[in-house]
Amino acid sequence: GLGDVYKRQPLSPPLLTLHLPRKSGDMEMDVFETELEGMPVYLIDGKEISAAKRIYSFQPDEDMAKFASFSLAALELAKQIGFQPHILNANDWHTALAVYALDHIRGQDSFFADTKSLFTVHNLPYMGAECKEILRDFSMPVHRSRLLPKWGRSFAMPLGLISADHINAVSPTYAREIQTPEFGCSLEDFLFRRADRISGIINGLDYNAWNPATDEKLLKNYDVDTLSDRLQNKIALQKEFDLPISAQVPLFVVISRLDHQKGIDTAIAALRLIKKKKWQAIILGTGAEEIEKECQLLASEMPERVRVAIRFDGALARRMYAGGDAILLPSRYEPCGLTQLIGMRYGCVPAANAVGGFVDTILDDGNSPEQTGFLSPALTHEAFAATLERVLAAYKDQTLWQQIQANGMNKDYSWRQSAREYLNLYLQLSGLPPLTETMPG
Repeated sequence: GLGDVYKRQPLSPPLLTLHLPRKSGDMEMDVFETELEGMPVYLIDGKEISAAKRIYSFQPDEDMAKFASFSLAALELAKQIGFQPHILNANDWHTALAVYALDHIRGQDSFFADTKSLFTVHNLPYMGAECKEILRDFSMPVHRSRLLPKWGRSFAMPLGLISADHINAVSPTYAREIQTPEFGCSLEDFLFRRADRISGIINGLDYNAWNPATDEKLLKNYDVDTLSDRLQNKIALQKEFDLPISAQVPLFVVISRLDHQKGIDTAIAALRLIKKKKWQAIILGTGAEEIEKECQLLASEMPERVRVAIRFDGALARRMYAGGDAILLPSRYEPCGLTQLIGMRYGCVPAANAVGGFVDTILDDGNSPEQTGFLSPALTHEAFAATLERVLAAYKDQTLWQQIQANGMNKDYSWRQSAREYLNLYLQLSGLPPLTETMPG
């Protein structure tokens, strides 16, 4: 990734220094140049960025000035190097002010007159912070449209949404969900009015980085044609966590942030409801203290079959994808989700709530021979427990189970298809015809 390139390649002196006018004094931003697989990449640094303690804070107020300066510097950089963009694609609240600024200046600056904006929503509830003072400092007007609720007229995410020529969410189902009261975070009325300018494109998975045939963290590599070899990873995982070694007992895994969105409390309650059935479970993650304690309580209640690792451990996560039989995904909402895509890639069958990107990527319509996982129709403990009972019943029929595994492993959720959809959306916004021929490898 770009972070690795940044570490590998020592940076030369700045390509240029940007001067962003502010009422409180001009802001200087240094621009460095490198490349990623032959593509030029520009890195922006400045006082607000270098002074930050972390890339992302849990407190949006801490991040607001940093991301605002980055967003505005990106626009100025394009102008300084003579790169006249057809499309500005900003992602989430962090870069929303680039879209807002573009909407403000393109009627006055011919350089950006033909630039269209696309705002990608990854997680609507994360709105950023109130930025009225930042707007004033950079001489941008405060938004006053009644299309937004009063509070939303000075928050980063709503400003990006109302300024964008087009909005896309990270899955088709989430694009529809954010137009409803249940998922719209009080912006549903505004988004519903913009329905003709909202679409959804699934996030792709890097199939080179996530490949059970080449993953160096696994005891035994395998692919869809050598699926029987996968059992060695399950046995190794059971040994690692001192669980009874058994190929017949299904092993559930949870790999997640332990927070309210991810619905871990639902998984815990559902597992308690099916405690008379035969299963094992390993939970990996960190997050809210009360949820961490609930996970540990479950392990203390069922020491013969539940293990909990309260930490972030990327290597262990890979071993769990390769050794677990089913991965539990009881999210209350899920804009797209990559965990289910990784699970299917590794033959770890997803059992998820029927929300967001799970609906678009997991096939579970009852008796389909193309089934790739299991979807719970309701966001309740009882419904998720019933879904887990369906998982257990299917696992008893190993011919069926291996077919479900193979179906998921044969799916293509790489960036190839998603990139094509983004390209066609860019072409549409530019007034050009869509791509018809097949994209190269």
